[in-house]
Amino acid sequence: MTAFPISLNAPATFVDGLPKSADIVVIGGGVIGVMTALFLAERGSKVVLCEKGRIAGEQSSRNWGWIRQQGRDFAELPIMMESMRLWQALAAEMPDLGFQQQGVLYLARSDAEMAGFDAWRKVALEMGLDTQMRSASALKEMLPDHRAPWIGALFTPSDARAEPWKAVPLLAHAAKRRGALMIEDCAVRCLDRAGGRIVGVVTEKGRISCQQVVVAGGAWSSLFLRREGVDLPQLSVLASVAATGPLPEVFAGNAADDRFAFRRRTDGGYTLAPGASHDFFVGPDAFRHMGAFWPTLRKDFRSTHFRLTPPKGYPDGWGTPRTWSADEVSPFERQRLLNPAPNLAELRKVAENFAKAFPHIGLPPITATWAGMIDTLPDVVPVIDRIAAVPGLVVATGMCGHGFGIGPGVGRVVADLVLDGLVGHDLTRFRHARFTDGSPIERGPTL
Repeated sequence: MTAFPISLNAPATFVDGLPKSADIVVIGGGVIGVMTALFLAERGSKVVLCEKGRIAGEQSSRNWGWIRQQGRDFAELPIMMESMRLWQALAAEMPDLGFQQQGVLYLARSDAEMAGFDAWRKVALEMGLDTQMRSASALKEMLPDHRAPWIGALFTPSDARAEPWKAVPLLAHAAKRRGALMIEDCAVRCLDRAGGRIVGVVTEKGRISCQQVVVAGGAWSSLFLRREGVDLPQLSVLASVAATGPLPEVFAGNAADDRFAFRRRTDGGYTLAPGASHDFFVGPDAFRHMGAFWPTLRKDFRSTHFRLTPPKGYPDGWGTPRTWSADEVSPFERQRLLNPAPNLAELRKVAENFAKAFPHIGLPPITATWAGMIDTLPDVVPVIDRIAAVPGLVVATGMCGHGFGIGPGVGRVVADLVLDGLVGHDLTRFRHARFTDGSPIERGPTL
């Protein structure tokens, strides 16, 4: 039976009491926040994770379930390769994650796509990744029943998949076992500062004294940070997803072309999504950050469906407050979970394209549809950095749809960044100041 993404209809599971103090407070119960809390607790820190709604209630349970190294920005790739090793270890501890290494296929319809794949592959090989080019005939052996005009593919056998709505809550329970406190229905309204430094956070349930805070709020991060005087050019796009009932297996792993994407689930069905298209709500921040996003917008214009009115209460909604006081109900309490309506017309096209590629199956039976809001930055890579202007503040956000797979690796990196430990990777590409120090904004690969 297909499981839906986590919603507010589910009762709160993580109901630890609010402590008076902690070493570190993590804001946001998506995979990045959960894994950061897990590694901080594992290193002996007293850590509290506050989630305004439900653990994994937003994009962390609404994503495709891909755990891919393939197609990553080359600055992300070492962290993602570490993340894959961490997923393997976590799966040994928690078999119900649904983790399986069945590979990722990027399917090409043109010579230009094949050339782009091959250029990426050559660098990835030098970095130690097991990525390969596959010819049309080799692809036919992998997907013998397909009838699509694919001329070849990029394939990484070690790439994987998992069931996100199961995996992230299980990871949260693992963080609790290591000593982290996890509190749902607990929005952090603002930072508490003295002399410029963080001395605590104010939540809807009360104050927590702490010296360090990690903001891992996904699509809400920019709104929270702006109130604290930290500007982040972050916007969100709506991504629609559908689930089928059980179907014959056409490929055991994950695959995508420019028209549709699919992955096998453990229940025998497939998760389907548009290969390139998405929806974008035009709000105040869209105009404010237009300059930074213009190169990306120009490239993706044809694949973007523009909507002029964001839903009420969304981070970039026209009526969403940008400032509020510590004793005032915040936007995070008024809108605890982003649950946008999917683009059903696009999902119908996805189902039709799947049927054209695999005519022996026909039009797949859709049993569930949903959508999520993907937080994105102008260069399509995240911010993972200390904020110099706010001592004690670390930001890990803007995963640009890459967060589920890379979550364990980023969580480990952020934990050591907070503790001034050995990060082990070059984080220059992910610094917050790249948007203000005059550096050219170099867009990452969108393979």
